[in-house]
Amino acid sequence: MTNNNLQSLQYSGGDKPTLAVLDQLLIPHEKKYLDIPDVEAAWRVIRSMQIRGAPLIAIVALLGLAVDITSNPKVVAELDKISTDGDALMKFMDAKLDYLSTSRPTAVNLFNAIAELRGVLKEAKDKFTSSNGTTIRDCLCKAVLNHTQFMLERDVQDNRNIGKFGAEAILKGKEGKVTIMTICNTGSLATAGYGTALGVARALQEMDRLKGIVALETRPYNQGSRLTAFEIVEEKMPGGLLICDSAAGAMMRTRKIDAVVVGADRVCANGDTANKIGTYNVSVVAAAHGVPVYVASPFTTLDVDMKDGDGITIEERHKDELISSAKAPPSIDCWNPAFDVTPAKFIAGIVTEKGVIAPAADGTIDVPAFVAKHSS
Repeated sequence: MTNNNLQSLQYSGGDKPTLAVLDQLLIPHEKKYLDIPDVEAAWRVIRSMQIRGAPLIAIVALLGLAVDITSNPKVVAELDKISTDGDALMKFMDAKLDYLSTSRPTAVNLFNAIAELRGVLKEAKDKFTSSNGTTIRDCLCKAVLNHTQFMLERDVQDNRNIGKFGAEAILKGKEGKVTIMTICNTGSLATAGYGTALGVARALQEMDRLKGIVALETRPYNQGSRLTAFEIVEEKMPGGLLICDSAAGAMMRTRKIDAVVVGADRVCANGDTANKIGTYNVSVVAAAHGVPVYVASPFTTLDVDMKDGDGITIEERHKDELISSAKAPPSIDCWNPAFDVTPAKFIAGIVTEKGVIAPAADGTIDVPAFVAKHSS
């Protein structure tokens, strides 16, 4: 089970749920939970990066909607006025979901989660029949509550499966314990629990096959030094080591790194992967040293409609974030992309909860074939 100290969110279910999220900008120095009473608050914590991580972004967005439509007095009053009008209710829900989709443009999990919930709502509306005084408003709100609870439970189980498949891929043909390197934060603080790439480290630790884990600081937001290092210490992972981003090549040259494991915000049809800025650099250095790079991410991160990485919208953050962290002159211009794209040719495998997408003999990765095979 995930350590209670590593809860990314606190959610109470039921007919009137409440939601609070851990302010990750304060970690590791302070653990403070922020109340999320509506979708506007959910949007703000996602946009400001007080919560981050592709899986967690999607979960917080939809949990924010669940709280908004059931516990926010203003919204409840609006829904009371249209409680028997299915079309008006769907339009209302769509507007909320459209707003949430603007919080972060790169994380495909958010858009997939929103599309999934839209489907759930449409099915609930189409199947609705009034009984015992139940209105279509009650039906749609219940559908949101049930689906968000399902999402929470599914995320943790999916992450455990990702950890298992990733550990098996890294250990294939190896004896003894392994040392892995990772960037950004992909653990319990980036998900509902356990983690994706850091979940692979957890799985290796549970198998007693983890010798060491090297965390890159991940400039300019330092998710590696603030969050991943925090999780490594809290979970007492063996051989935990923090290095600056620019030391990755030197470490691979002078010390044994068995694999690099990273997360993803979007995986394209050809395997090109968008992840936190600096991932591309690490993949190039790893290729030069013969170190395999594995992408660990949920099935929902696979975007078969995006042909390759050239089509991904890369979020660019305000220059103040870089200037303040780098202690640079305020007048200097900055380019501050939040993500970069790692070409498929540098990826040894894409690890999902349904299995690993391995490159073909010619090095190409066929994501659509995998999705078609494993879609239910």
